[in-house]
Amino acid sequence: MVAPRNIRTSFGFYPPEDDEVSWRADIPSFRDALRRDFPDAVLELGTNVMRGFEVLDFEFEVGAGAWATGSAALPSPDYAYVVLTDATAHEAALFARWLRDSYLPAAACVRFISSAAMELGQETSQPLPDTSDPALIEAVLRDHLAAVDVR
Repeated sequence: MVAPRNIRTSFGFYPPEDDEVSWRADIPSFRDALRRDFPDAVLELGTNVMRGFEVLDFEFEVGAGAWATGSAALPSPDYAYVVLTDATAHEAALFARWLRDSYLPAAACVRFISSAAMELGQETSQPLPDTSDPALIEAVLRDHLAAVDVR
């Protein structure tokens, strides 16, 4: 069996299109959750220069040797996203599991898209699988990358 390549790309995570307020998220609660679960996280508040709202940049070890680096923009209850930059499917899966299972309300689901798909003109995100198994989440992320022909 050939091990899959560890493609690095950006992954965006969003609330469901038909229920944008389901995350009930904001920067202070996201920052507090990261501090609680990842005490060594590097967190920095900033401003999105294009839109003028506050963002939280972060970097932390999300699992053994796996890092999550990105930004969270949660300026209003109906507009939220978190982007991981330069992440493998494995790193993104560990982060997505934490986001859904440890931060968001239990009933909230998460949809995602990669920058690799967006570069090909795709704009439709897809839901994460309804599981807490990071290996199954990773498989969906890898399938997504394979579908957009990232090799």
